[in-house]
Amino acid sequence: MGLPSFDLSPPGRPQAGLQPRQWQTQLIQLLRRRLERPGSHDVLINAGPGAGKTLGALLSFERLEREGRLQHLLVFCHRSSIASQWLGAAERLGLDLREWTTSSSPQGPQHGLLITYQAAGRNLEALEQQLQQAGWGAWLAIADEVHHLGMDPEEPDATAWGHAFSRLSAGASLRLGLTGTPFRADNLAFCAARRIQVHDGQGWVEQIAPDLSVEPRELIAAGDVRPLEFRFQDGWVDHGRQGELGDSERSPLSQEQRESWRARNLRRAIRLGDSSSIALRLLLNARRRLEAVRREHPGAGGLVIARDIAHARRICGLLEEEGDRVHLVHSQDPEASQRMNTFKAGEADWLVSIDMCAEGFDAPRLRVVAYLTTVVTRTRFVQGITRAVRMDGERTATEPVPRQPSYVFAPADPLLMQYARTWSLSEPYVLRPKTNEAEPESSGAMRGASLPLQAVEDGAGAVIRMRGPELPNFLVQR
Repeated sequence: MGLPSFDLSPPGRPQAGLQPRQWQTQLIQLLRRRLERPGSHDVLINAGPGAGKTLGALLSFERLEREGRLQHLLVFCHRSSIASQWLGAAERLGLDLREWTTSSSPQGPQHGLLITYQAAGRNLEALEQQLQQAGWGAWLAIADEVHHLGMDPEEPDATAWGHAFSRLSAGASLRLGLTGTPFRADNLAFCAARRIQVHDGQGWVEQIAPDLSVEPRELIAAGDVRPLEFRFQDGWVDHGRQGELGDSERSPLSQEQRESWRARNLRRAIRLGDSSSIALRLLLNARRRLEAVRREHPGAGGLVIARDIAHARRICGLLEEEGDRVHLVHSQDPEASQRMNTFKAGEADWLVSIDMCAEGFDAPRLRVVAYLTTVVTRTRFVQGITRAVRMDGERTATEPVPRQPSYVFAPADPLLMQYARTWSLSEPYVLRPKTNEAEPESSGAMRGASLPLQAVEDGAGAVIRMRGPELPNFLVQR
């Protein structure tokens, strides 16, 4: 049996028995070198979900604070629900980290403060004044999910979070950016990240260069996270023609290369009542898979990513008709955070979400994800499906390496299948000049080997199976 590569010590200051992961040890050494040789004070870490970015950053500060190299830290994160995870991790490491409020004082906590990007932007002047008066000495600024901190000198109001972070962290000895998806859809740079000049074959462009990159495939090989297996539901989609009663055209979901038709196919495919029955069969297959997983992991749960509230309610109704316990969470529900916490504790079989369970949502019991939304950017897809890769301490100690896989069910949309092939690989983020229109994120996914037409030759459609961590160059029908 493989040994876990990260084992937390009991509450209190870390003891000598703490075994950080290899990349976390490299991070400590990297930050130490940057403090010894001042120059660029920005450090960017690109590490996949489940890598331990929160613990790695806090452990690095703890070690450097113990050595007298740093005295304080200021942590920025983009959601209050993620803030609680930072506070919990700091407490386990014996660090006195407190959430900032309007009545907070930087002199209060022994080690530092935590604040959301939104709160930082709203209270920029007050925070800036407090930091100037605090006399913190050498301190570390940490930006969680730093790709949210876009920078655009021409439109500062459009990137308020990035500009607020830049002003507040100007006096920091180091700025540490953490991200699992080091790119943006708007071709903007972001804070706490070095940019280098590279030649792309046509000219010189800028590229965001992480100082340390930990790919999901490395974490999978080490047993730190689970691999993913994909089940893409294929089928034909019928489109009626306006003005021609009874006339329609059929389009194969996995084979459609016309972008407008591909997008129309996906919109139809995720409907529970569509004549193709793609979404219905996908959900029923996901239920059966979760039941099978529970035979070896009794506490396992599933996540459905829905398009909107009405769509999510229909999904909830279907699952409840099958006898499942379901929690629905969305941004308009004031009790959403509470429902997410009760799901983590095992009080529901399924969590149905509209864009609330992506970055920072940590529920190691998740083993099945059903992706039923029209959002097809690589960032959002990867963020959604990787909620199911995390391991908890109990199963880390009992499962052999490689770990048991988690499963992703999705319509056989060509873009989603292309993203699935590369989810465990890190890709460079290239900033293209505004004079040359950047190629849309989705266009690159249409290249590559065509999918087997036989997958949709029967009216019902087949399930296209893809296995990780480094996905093969072939598709197996099931």
